[in-house]
Amino acid sequence: MRKGLVLAGAGALAVAAAWTAVAVLGDGGAGAANPAPRAVPATAEITRQDLVDTKTVTGALTYSGERQVTTGASGTVTWVAAEGSVVRRGHKLLSADRRPVVLMYGKLPLYRELRQGIDDGPDVEQLERNLKALGYGDYLTVDEHYSYATHLAVKEWQEDRGLPETGRVDASQVVFLPSLVRVTDAAVEVGDRLAPGRRAMTVSGVRRVVHVDLDADDQALARKGAKVTVELPGGERVSGRITSVGTVAETSGQGQDQSVTVDVDITLAKAPKTRLDQAPVEVEMESERREGVLSVPIEALLALREGGFGVEVVEGGATRVVGVRTGAFGGGRVEVEGAGLAEGMKVGVPST
Repeated sequence: MRKGLVLAGAGALAVAAAWTAVAVLGDGGAGAANPAPRAVPATAEITRQDLVDTKTVTGALTYSGERQVTTGASGTVTWVAAEGSVVRRGHKLLSADRRPVVLMYGKLPLYRELRQGIDDGPDVEQLERNLKALGYGDYLTVDEHYSYATHLAVKEWQEDRGLPETGRVDASQVVFLPSLVRVTDAAVEVGDRLAPGRRAMTVSGVRRVVHVDLDADDQALARKGAKVTVELPGGERVSGRITSVGTVAETSGQGQDQSVTVDVDITLAKAPKTRLDQAPVEVEMESERREGVLSVPIEALLALREGGFGVEVVEGGATRVVGVRTGAFGGGRVEVEGAGLAEGMKVGVPST
């Protein structure tokens, strides 16, 4: 039985120890004591239902797709996007010597200078698609060829952005990223010297996600696509789904403080109210699900003198103790199997 069930079973044992049976049974799943004449202070019903055992772990509310941004620009930083700001296509990430470095959308990094005479390629098409989206190149055909129409569209864009009108584009002018970004950390400030290849900032997507450094021992809890419940700052509860599970365990700390974890990312079903980044959250993850089983409240379990557990079945004015085998725990209830037990029967529970 998994760690979560063992913990739940220990809790049930503590409850049952205080609610002790007076009958002595043989084997735990068969047989029952003679009817007891005493009154039961309270009863609960045996139900047939799905039982879900859960475990709560800690995580952090953050943003998806974090990455480092470098540029080919050099000079003195004269402007940089503020931390927490969102930058969209055509807008600047920073300026060096008052010349902007502009965000454009695309998966390919700008690995070569784009100009007339270069070989055709998907990076040319990527640039042309952005120029069209920004309103440049009325006669421009979006393809992999850097045509004279592309050259003219680039010059028009450069004029509007305050860049030298060369008709050529390189990494000192443009950074290609898949979509709009949120600046999570500016690595340079106004007045800093910027050199090609230096990290300028860290950015992320704008979609909120929950990240969990899950203990490797609990890796079985993290199944891609599994539903979870997240408690956010302020008590807000939001459902979510596991969208990413790391395949490489990460080790941190030393000696007794050493821990081995697996990265788990969770997508929330709706946007949270809080705007905090790296806010601590609690994630309720499902560790065990049993469908259509008989269950009773955990406090209905009796610790039997010969070992194991039983429940006190209440029938009219009489009671009898039935030995049970326990299964999954979840939601304050426990799966039970025992001779003659059926849905709808009543079992004794403590009055408080």
